[in-house]
Amino acid sequence: MVRQLLLISTSTVHGTQYLEHALPELQAFLGNCHRVLFIPHALKDRDGYAARFRAALSGTPCAVMSLHEATAPRLAVEQAEAIFCGGGNTFRLLKALYDQDLVGLIRERVGQGLLYSGASAGANLACPTIRTTNDMPIVEPASLDALGLVRFQINPHYLDPDPGSTHMGETRETRLEEFHEENETPVVGLREGTMLRVDGDRVVLKGRAGARIFRRGHEPVEVTPVAEIQALVEPT
Repeated sequence: MVRQLLLISTSTVHGTQYLEHALPELQAFLGNCHRVLFIPHALKDRDGYAARFRAALSGTPCAVMSLHEATAPRLAVEQAEAIFCGGGNTFRLLKALYDQDLVGLIRERVGQGLLYSGASAGANLACPTIRTTNDMPIVEPASLDALGLVRFQINPHYLDPDPGSTHMGETRETRLEEFHEENETPVVGLREGTMLRVDGDRVVLKGRAGARIFRRGHEPVEVTPVAEIQALVEPT
């Protein structure tokens, strides 16, 4: 299987700058890549978002083009060596890509070897659907089907229940249990500071925190980095 992905739970960890915690892993992932296409469409201020991403990569050899600046978006995807998809609202992000007819093209290019990385909403986008996002549906995309680059779902920014809280609403775990009342697909609850490196058939948990894996009909499994998790989330 041709897949090279880096899926990051969050762009910013408390006490660090934008992408600072993930930059060493991102640089290693990009390797000798010189053309990175940034997708800023999960946020409203796309100019400001692109500037922030360029600043984060300023010490690397990567030249950054932002998709919102491209006069021919499909050509920009076709010519890119790598894509980084920024976080924000997942519904707005997916709608923008459907509106520009880019969902199928990005999926095809990744299958041809295009490097794909994303944080938060950008990680959600790599999944079969966006049904396990934390975001409000502020816009309505043509479909909830996403890129399908992996065969599992991600819940970014995963939060464990606070035993001292008096909040009576659903916990994140409860919401993921509800997802499995209607769906079979495994879900990786990625805590902040955690990421998944996908290389072909291998899925490796990396970062500074653990993950919680939810599967229909099974108790959740706690995993700590560094660990291969493909047998749990993409069983053969």
